Amino acid sequence: MDRYPPIADHGLIGDLQTTALVTSEGVVDWLAAPRFDSPSVFASLLDHDRGGHFLFAPTAPEVTRRQLYYPDSAVVVTRFLSPDGVGEVLDHMPVIASRTPSDRHSVVRIVRTVRGTVRFDLDCRPRFDYGRAGHTLHLAGGSAAFRARGATAHLQSTFPLEPHGTDVRGSVTLNAGQSAAAVFTVCGPDGEAPPPPTVDSAEADMWDVIDFWQRWVRTSRYRGRWPDMVNRSAITLKLLTYGPSGAPVAAATMGLPEQVGGERNWDYRYTWVRDGSLSVRALLDLGFVEEAAQFVRWLGDRLRARDGSGGEPLQIMYRVDGDPVLTEETLDHFEGYRGSRPVRAGNAAADQLQLDIYGEVFYAMSEGIDEIGQQVGYHGWKGLTRLMDWLCDHWDRPDEGVWETRGGRKDFTYSRVMCWAAFDNCLRMAEEFRRPANTPRWTRARDEILEQVMERGWSQKEQALVQHYGGDVLDASLLIAPRVGFIAPRSPGWLSTLDAIDQRLVSDSLVYRYDPAASPDGLRGSEGTFSLCTFLYVDALARAGRLPQARYTFEKMHTYANHVGLFAEEIGPSGEQLGNFPQAFTHLSLIMAASTLDDALDRMPVR
Repeated sequence: MDRYPPIADHGLIGDLQTTALVTSEGVVDWLAAPRFDSPSVFASLLDHDRGGHFLFAPTAPEVTRRQLYYPDSAVVVTRFLSPDGVGEVLDHMPVIASRTPSDRHSVVRIVRTVRGTVRFDLDCRPRFDYGRAGHTLHLAGGSAAFRARGATAHLQSTFPLEPHGTDVRGSVTLNAGQSAAAVFTVCGPDGEAPPPPTVDSAEADMWDVIDFWQRWVRTSRYRGRWPDMVNRSAITLKLLTYGPSGAPVAAATMGLPEQVGGERNWDYRYTWVRDGSLSVRALLDLGFVEEAAQFVRWLGDRLRARDGSGGEPLQIMYRVDGDPVLTEETLDHFEGYRGSRPVRAGNAAADQLQLDIYGEVFYAMSEGIDEIGQQVGYHGWKGLTRLMDWLCDHWDRPDEGVWETRGGRKDFTYSRVMCWAAFDNCLRMAEEFRRPANTPRWTRARDEILEQVMERGWSQKEQALVQHYGGDVLDASLLIAPRVGFIAPRSPGWLSTLDAIDQRLVSDSLVYRYDPAASPDGLRGSEGTFSLCTFLYVDALARAGRLPQARYTFEKMHTYANHVGLFAEEIGPSGEQLGNFPQAFTHLSLIMAASTLDDALDRMPVR
């Protein structure tokens, strides 16, 4: 067992309330329960010795491993090939379709031999509360109960288990055609064990999960050139959405480094208004209206909670249930992924000012006005108009910007562009619905922002829009400007901006967010290229009519996906994936880029 497998060496499973990661060695090395943002139960990805893991796989040497998803599903199949036999581990979490939060979450693991004879070893070591809470063990045959302060977990198998301290081990040897199963269930402090599994019951659960995901994918209206990548990205976004509230999280994990050994190790298991809005926009582009409507309701609840209280109408991020408290702490007892410390739980950036979030909200909503706009209702619309009136008075302020830098507030150009998008999209919605709106005031604010950005956010030296006023630093976040309609995608000013980004931030088609050396962000170390920005680059190239370059960049980017089509946040200098995994930002921007590129290629004249 690799102490720290590559970040990319994982498949993702989930039940719509939390997720788990499975390595190609058959190890569950990340599981937080009962929610995405709960303390971990398995976290050997962040500390091999203290984090806890659940191995169920052949451990013989010289085994060739292959991992894939069962087609259009969230069932991970890990195959082990050797001269003596071929074995498979099939992992899933039963889908919780209810909108009611559950304290019971199961990882179902089925092993089977398809050729020869294969021995499967099991080693289950839960470590509750980020490895800080000890537990007791009660074991009888194939049923184990792990009890800790505030939590209980059960492991039940179709073969005998044996104690190893307060952990559990076991093994089963299977001939061709034989199967076995083990189910790990996390529940509340007094949770009773579920009924003992059988191979038949575990397989029935698996087929139910496969049917759920395949039926969901079939409702997509995507008919373009890259269905496998787009469908996998859509499933990933759905897996990263908390079913009871409809709030998407930014990533499944916490603490994975943007630079191995560095300090850029954040907790991304929360709902950013920006990321959530753009995730919904991507799903809307594919026709998934229900997810969009549920997130709009969640956003409405956040606005109503702050309505009339003064201050900012929205916080930049929340817990999945809408709780605004995300106190950041350092887990000093964890060594971090390959020594990357500190490991942080919670996120202090929740208190930052990021004015762009209002633009993403209205940009997401405007696409689905026919489908979700009517659900806003009159009183909901009045709340949105109050938000726009507030933004008229508050858009012109320095903030921390889209990248959550910790180097002080600046007049970030991206923030102003997205405030422009907020006014532009809300004006469009008001006209579409014939709803009351302070149209003259909103129009003045929109036009004032555009003039200010083009005057103060433009660098004569670079002949480009730049990161913040008064500087010459380029920023790839501005690649979204033509998508939201702020600037014409083939205008001279935009084409020169695109050329400058290509020269300064693009490395072999991969795109950096910005240059930290040129614009200090308050953190030590460097980072990889940012995969969101690469897909935004594809989108911008396609809109600019540079289709051969756009398509080649898009196809090359697919080679950086992992073996099951998942992306982390960043790509390192040797093509390795870095940062939290999988990352919603990356997958939503892949969907956006694919849609834009498909449309542009379809319109390309035939010679």
